[in-house]
Amino acid sequence: MQAGDGMVQAGSRYDLRTGQAPDAPETDGFEGAEQTLGWVHSYETGSTVDGPGVRLMLFMSGCFLRCQYCHNPDTWKLKDGTRIDLAHAIRRLQDFAPALRAMGGGLTISGGEPLVQVGFTKGLFAAAKRMGLHTALDTSGFLGHRADDDYLSHVDLVLLDIKSGDEDTYRRVTGVEQRPTLRFAERLAAMGKPAWVRFVLVPGLTDDPDNIAKVARFVAPMRNVEWVEVLPFHQMGGFKWKALGLDYHLENTPTPTPAQVAAALAIFREAGCRAR
Repeated sequence: MQAGDGMVQAGSRYDLRTGQAPDAPETDGFEGAEQTLGWVHSYETGSTVDGPGVRLMLFMSGCFLRCQYCHNPDTWKLKDGTRIDLAHAIRRLQDFAPALRAMGGGLTISGGEPLVQVGFTKGLFAAAKRMGLHTALDTSGFLGHRADDDYLSHVDLVLLDIKSGDEDTYRRVTGVEQRPTLRFAERLAAMGKPAWVRFVLVPGLTDDPDNIAKVARFVAPMRNVEWVEVLPFHQMGGFKWKALGLDYHLENTPTPTPAQVAAALAIFREAGCRAR
């Protein structure tokens, strides 16, 4: 993707990218409701796990959460992203559109948090729909109030990360309150917006059975939730914390065993969720 000040690089979400746009605004307090410039970490082609079919994944910069297990802390600040014009992003997406349509896929926007840059991502989703592409929003839901009904009309699927069922654990994991995410989930359910709920299983942090059961009981009555996905914690982003000089509390946390993942799935299924 040709950028306003450089080139948005294809590659992996696990690539470290910093200092790409030193003149970008501070993330805290940024709204960008009418923004036609964006700050982007990277994009990937060929994803098959972030929505139906084969996906183009766009990773936006900027996030208000500070999740202990974040594998992309280099997406927290807009200044670490590459500045790109919305018009350029739309033209580049058009290049991928025929192949994405042929493979039953589309565009997924992740981050960071896409709703930090709500104007840019809305414009790109709207363009994707005009191209006949399936669209998916990968979000924590913390800024769900920014996604008004018009925004969501351009989104076919919401990948909603519910980090924890217990309020105290949620704050410990993310640094923010749980309630905005739950309100957004309830709104999606009321409007019948298809959603996949994602839960990251972190040994010693989110794996308490009662914590998992609280998420399960909250989600189970929601008919719009097509899947609950249990995502095992991994260390693939740990090197970024060290490179950025951040205190990484989970350095010695292991990946969950297959038995631990199966136990979490069983809790969701017993509550009535479709889980995988």
